[in-house]
Amino acid sequence: MKHWALVIAVGMVVAVMGWANSAEKGGKDMKLTSTAFKEGEYIPAKYTGEGKDLSPPLKWTDPPEGTKSFALIADDPDAPMGTWVHWVAWGIKPDARELPEGVPTSKTVDGMKQGTTNFNRTGYGGPMPPKGSDHRYYFKLYALDTELDVQPGAKKADLVKAMEGHILAETQLMGRYKR
Repeated sequence: MKHWALVIAVGMVVAVMGWANSAEKGGKDMKLTSTAFKEGEYIPAKYTGEGKDLSPPLKWTDPPEGTKSFALIADDPDAPMGTWVHWVAWGIKPDARELPEGVPTSKTVDGMKQGTTNFNRTGYGGPMPPKGSDHRYYFKLYALDTELDVQPGAKKADLVKAMEGHILAETQLMGRYKR
């Protein structure tokens, strides 16, 4: 029995190392920015549930060679019931370097697929923390070595599982919002 426990433990270490190493294959200079807010700054109300609920404009630079597609996850780790998913998107073309303000919330947009958020709808859903709360919102961009075979409307967990072993580089932008 101890032998199987060791085999499982070694397998888990190898899987974790593979995940970590996959994010180190170049693209160390890949940066994610927005003209709407800078790292650590407050997200303007028009990009929130209190405003027009538009997705903020996002731009990125320097993906690694071999990038076949990009994926994006936006979530709030400060939500009272655990991390709240605000946006899940993948199938972003490898030559893309931005997503414009106000991406439509349909399941597919110019080949990009969008998943279901914790608002139980597809596309971007802006910050709307409880009154008196100051939350952090992470926009995480992943450069992938493949095009993912994940159906539109999938959830974050499905996307994360599909990305395993395919992440060439990742970057993030954190904005805040307080009600």
